[in-house]
Amino acid sequence: MSWLPKSPKARRRLTLIAAIAPVLVLAVGLTLWGLRDSISYFYTPSQAQAAKPPPGRSIQLGGLVATGSVRKHSDGRVEFVVADQTAKALVSYQGDLPDLFREGQGIVATGHFQGDGVFKAKQVLAKHDERYMPREVSKALKEQGEWRGDGEKAVYQKTPS
Repeated sequence: MSWLPKSPKARRRLTLIAAIAPVLVLAVGLTLWGLRDSISYFYTPSQAQAAKPPPGRSIQLGGLVATGSVRKHSDGRVEFVVADQTAKALVSYQGDLPDLFREGQGIVATGHFQGDGVFKAKQVLAKHDERYMPREVSKALKEQGEWRGDGEKAVYQKTPS
């Protein structure tokens, strides 16, 4: 007993599907493989620390600019620390920062981690008014208990020493 249908019309359809399916799977696979470098993952500093993205992979890093961490160099490079409640990451950016960039501000930086662990940013975005923050940043901060949507200061629980 054969697993093929008895009808010649049904056999033709099955043969056509069997010929088209691998081509379709190959096309989808090649498309996804080609787009892999265009995908930009969003991480907070603690998520980036846990995920350890490979050096050179383009990602978005978001969090709050740590107070007292902004250092401007004479060559136009700016270094600052982006932090969440549990981790922080040093960011290096060459260029002009947004007008609303300041310490304690929520930002999203697009770039990649270097081999030494420094995040080299290509673009830095700051929130543009008191109520707006990128959805990914506000969601991640709410999950960590860092959210300051009404302007109040974050309260950190002290760990016993």
